[in-house]
Formats: sequence, C-alpha cells, structure tokens
Amino acid sequence: MEWKLERSATRKVKTDEAVLWEKIMKALGSDLGRIRKQSVQMLPKETPAKTYSQFKSCIVKKLAFQSPVASSPITTRWQQRCRNQAEQTFPECRPTELSTSEDGSDLIGSAEKITTIPVSSKVFTEATANEPTIFTNTTHVQTKQKCLQQMSINEENRHGISEKFQGSIRICEKHECLWKGCKNGTKSESDAHDSSAHNKSSLSLEPEIRFHITGLQNDYYLNVLDWSHENLLALALGSAVHIWNGETNQTIESIDLCSTSKYIASVAWMRGHGCLAFGTSDGEIQLWDIETQKTLRNLSGHLSVVGVMSWNDYILSSGSRLGYICHHDIRSAQHHIGMARQSRQSVCSLQWSPDSRHLACGSSDGLLNIWPNDPGVTIRCRPLISIPHSSAVKAMMWCPWQSTVIATGGGMKDKLLHIWNISSMEILETVDAQSQVCSLLWLPNTKELVSGQGHPGNKMNIWKYPMLSNSAELCGHKGRVLHMALSPDGNSVFSAAADETAYVWKYRKI
Repeated sequence: MEWKLERSATRKVKTDEAVLWEKIMKALGSDLGRIRKQSVQMLPKETPAKTYSQFKSCIVKKLAFQSPVASSPITTRWQQRCRNQAEQTFPECRPTELSTSEDGSDLIGSAEKITTIPVSSKVFTEATANEPTIFTNTTHVQTKQKCLQQMSINEENRHGISEKFQGSIRICEKHECLWKGCKNGTKSESDAHDSSAHNKSSLSLEPEIRFHITGLQNDYYLNVLDWSHENLLALALGSAVHIWNGETNQTIESIDLCSTSKYIASVAWMRGHGCLAFGTSDGEIQLWDIETQKTLRNLSGHLSVVGVMSWNDYILSSGSRLGYICHHDIRSAQHHIGMARQSRQSVCSLQWSPDSRHLACGSSDGLLNIWPNDPGVTIRCRPLISIPHSSAVKAMMWCPWQSTVIATGGGMKDKLLHIWNISSMEILETVDAQSQVCSLLWLPNTKELVSGQGHPGNKMNIWKYPMLSNSAELCGHKGRVLHMALSPDGNSVFSAAADETAYVWKYRKI
C-alpha cells in the first residue's frame, strides 16, 4: 500500500533548461528541412537522352584522337583497354613440353583432365562463357547482343561498306593498265628498280593471270581467301563470295548475302565436299552447297566478327574477335560441342595440323597457342603450348610434310619469320623479313616458304627451307599482300593485296 502511494505521488516537472533545449532542437530541425528543400530545387535538371547520331559523332571524335596501332586495323581499337587484362590472364611463359608427366602436375596433365569433362548438349554463347551456368539473365544477354551488333554496324561504316556492296573480280587483259594496283603506264623510279630486281632474280614463280578486284577490305585480321581440293577458289568481297574455277580460269558463281548490315569476314572449304563455310561480321556461320547454291544450315555461338575458320573432317573450328574458339559438329543437331578461350583479344589465325592432332591459334595480343585434338573442350581448358610473340600472330601455317613444324610471321612490331618444332620445342630458324608479314604459304613441290608482306616492301618473298635464305622476290603488288592460297596440285599461288589486284603465280622449274 505504501508503494502505490509513493508511485502516484511522484510527478516530474520540466525544468526551464529542458524546455529551452527542446525549443532549440525543434528550430534546428525546421532549419535543416528548409535547407534540404532549397538544395533539391537547385539541382540541375536531367539531361535528355542522346540520339544515335550524337552518340556516333562522339565516338568518332574520340577515335580520331587515338593513335593507330601497328599491325591492327581501326576496328579493333575499342579492345585496346583490355590488353593489360589479357597479359595478366595469359602471362608470357616458357613453352612447355608435349610429354605428360607421370603425376599429371604439369600443364598438359591438367588440360587432359579438364577436357575429359562431358559437355552439355545446350548451346554455348560467348556472352555466357565465363559464367558457371549455361544460361543467365535473358535481358542481360539480349542487351549485350544488341550492343555488339551495333558495334559491328559501326565497324562496317568505318570500313566504308555501302548497301548491298558485293565487290567484283575480273581478269586484266591490258598490257599497260592504269588500274590502281597495276599502273604499268606510270611507273615510278622505285617501281622500275623493283622490276629490274624482279627480272634479275632466278624466280621459281612467274605471274600468269592478273585480276582487278573491288571490295577487298584492307583489314589485317580477315581471312577471305581459300582454294579447295576441287580446284575452286573462294574470295569474299564485301557481302558476297566469288567462286573462281582454276581449270577454266572463269568466275562461275557469286553468292550474295543480300544484307545491308554485315560483311563476310572468313571463308573455308570443307575437304572432299562442295561445301563452303563463311563467317560474317555479326557472328553467324553459314554453310553453302556450291552446286545447288543453297544454304545447308546456319551455325550460331559467336557474338562478334568470325574472322577465321578451319576444318577437321566434320568438325568446323571458328575464332572470333572476342577471343573465343568454338567447335561445331555439322552432323549433329546440337552442333556446338565445345569452346575454348584463346585470349581477350582477337583470334586472327586458326589451323589444324596435317595429322589433325593439334590446333594452332594466333591472336592479336601476340600469343600462339597449341591446343589438343579435343573438340569437346570447355573454357577452363588451357593450351598445351603457349608461345609469346611481340606482335599479332596472323601469318601462321603448318608445314604440310612435317606435321610438328609450324611457321609464324610477325606484324609491324616484330617483322620476324620463325620456324618452330613443337615436338622438341626448338626454334629451327629465325630471319628478319624487314616488313610486316601478312600471310604465309608452304610450297611442298619445292620445299619453300612464301611470305606475303606489307609496309614498306609490299612484296612476296620466297624462302628456302630450312635455312630460310631468300631465293626470290615477287614485286607485282603495290599494296600489302593480305591473302594467299595454294592450288590443289601445288603449282600455282593466288595472292590478293590491298591495292585491289590479285595474281595467279605459276610454278616454273629452273
């Protein structure tokens, strides 16, 4: 009872100090709210979204202030910021031996362990290659596809490809021609000096046919020329592929994509079949039957320019400018059977060895990787051998009579011609080409190597193997020799250069 009286009797009364402090806090709160409203009103209004023309002009201005990269076209400058990341991902290391250690602790042992993982039948894409699951957020993937497609359209505009531009190829029949690459009627002193040196040399190749071509892109990373075993030559010009018959010396077919927003970036004949594969600038691969001129099927998997392809029986391997290698089995409905990551830079060369045991891949960051014959690889697999170069490895080709020997040529920063033996991991020979090496070709009939070169020579050199002594110089082109192909009998070489000319060089015994 006493406790209840005490509780009801006690009552607090606010002091003057407490009342004053409460008034001060209320005043501060009102002042703070007023200041916040004023600051919100003073914020700048949201700027309206930029139009596509404004965005495009802004990108063009930024590209104009960037210095060009030696050995790489303008279309790959957007990838320069990824160069440091690519070097960290694939450090320059000493080449590893091909033999697997007993404990499986070396690089090859780990690669073989990884390649035994079964591959899902679901379709891989470059957008989901680095993710642990096959399919991620659909909206994110669609957004990335739209961005990459818009990027490819901008690249086409920089290349100057007009709507439905097919290009053309025709034989030059004039002795004195004023065509851009010919100019026989207006030779300069340097051209006269080159022709005199050309006549004095004991040549094993002589020009047989000269072509005028339009629509050939002066792009170091494209591979738009291939000669089939049926003596049909395919040359991609813009959005069309022109088929030339090596027996009749006539252009027999012309396949046009009828597209205004993409061009053909690579072509590859399937051995023993009249099937031609070509990769486009939007990441699509199309298989065509040349006899019926019909599309057999379309192969997906890339989200960027498919710049190079190589056949291994029914397996088609393709490389893109995002650094991915995809393997397609054209006999299966789920054609995508494997994917590997070359680097974060563009894949510019890709070729299976003559014995089909190894796949060589070169990229624009100077890496030459040798991959095992396992099309069902995953992106976690690492190459058997990694050989660093000081420039892009675009010129690369296996020796046809020695399956473990490969030749590589460097770009503007390298200018070296190397011969490698991947079984013994030895550099058989190295020579200074004194100019950018754009393409390489072995001559099995004479055991020689032909190099198509760029600035400053813009010529073709013939090198004796294995000492790599320069036996002859072919100075017919005035622009860098971007593409070369060998005839099925090994007696003719087709070359296409940036000066809009092409030659058929006939082998002549001396």
